[in-house]
Formats: sequence, structure tokens, C-alpha cells
Amino acid sequence: MGKRDDLIAQYAEDLKAKCGMEPDMDLLTKVTIGCGPAIYNADASTVASSQESELETVKTNFLIKKLGLTDGPELMDAINAVVETYGRSERNKYRAVVYYMLTKHFGKEAVYG
Repeated sequence: MGKRDDLIAQYAEDLKAKCGMEPDMDLLTKVTIGCGPAIYNADASTVASSQESELETVKTNFLIKKLGLTDGPELMDAINAVVETYGRSERNKYRAVVYYMLTKHFGKEAVYG
């Protein structure tokens, strides 16, 4: 297995153990690939949920640009709900896991068709 496969397995484990959901491995793989080289960078691979600017970046670059959603308060509500599900105290919130949960939340799996 390659490094990406190892990371996907780690993300799947986080979804099961920390978020209480059974991951759709096909979608998780596509979301992870969609994150690009960021998954290999220690800083970029995680979401700093305590930083408002980081949450704003997730909203703008992922929800609006990637998923094609319209800006509104429900976007930040969804990000906060995902952070709650992952666990606010959880230090490493992997970007791919957060993006996966947001994709599922908004029913935008087709974006990764």
C-alpha cells in the first residue's frame, strides 16, 4: 500500500471511531484525492477549527468553489456541526475527513462522480 492508501485507512478509522459513521470508501478516496498534495503536509492536512480564518477558508474554497454551494449562514452552521461531530477537543481534524463529512452533509457526492 502507498502512503495515500495508508492515509485513507487512517481517515476511515477516524470516521468510524471519532465520528461514529461508516465511511463510503469510494467517496472517501475521491475526496482525499481531491485534496491533492495537501494531505502530505502536516499543517495543510488538518483543519485548525479554533481559527475563524481557517473555517472561512474551508467555506470559501471547499463549500463554495468545489461543491458549488451558495454562501449563507447554513454553510458555517454545517462546518461547526462537522467540527462538533469530529470532537472540538480532537487535536487533529483531518481535512479529508472534514471535507468528506461536509460533502455527505450537503448531499454533494455527485461532485466527485
